[in-house]
Amino acid sequence: MTDSYRITDVQLDERTILWRNADVEQERRVAIFDLLESNSFRPLTAYDDGYAGPFKIVMGVEEGRLAVAINAADDRHLETFVLPLSPFRRTVRDYFAICDSYYKAIRAATPHQIETVDMARRALHNEAAELLIERLGQRVEVDFDTARRLFTLICVLHIRQ
Repeated sequence: MTDSYRITDVQLDERTILWRNADVEQERRVAIFDLLESNSFRPLTAYDDGYAGPFKIVMGVEEGRLAVAINAADDRHLETFVLPLSPFRRTVRDYFAICDSYYKAIRAATPHQIETVDMARRALHNEAAELLIERLGQRVEVDFDTARRLFTLICVLHIRQ
């Protein structure tokens, strides 16, 4: 892939985020920083003008579905696609639960307990990344690390507490 098949800016539709705490905000910041540092993002749409990146994206939730707006580097809108979030609901719920355990562990548990919870958290995150790669397959090609970071951002969009 060329260097143009990448995301250079990502925004979350703040209207769809109802609540987040300091831990979630930190996860969001880290995911966005890591995503922008290294990613692979290749829309499978052939744009009329032949545009092939780089891309700016805006992620949000509309009527229970993930909406991803893809824009050119000059902010010109290229397309928006929508994915059902229902295949991710259980995984997101489980990921929130394991993250909660992880945050509690890093405050009060032994290093071995923290490592055990972190391994479970990473395994679930990896499983979610594979699912996201599969679900995006008809619209966008992403690598594994990009999918992991995008899943973190999907989780941020899911918070409703």
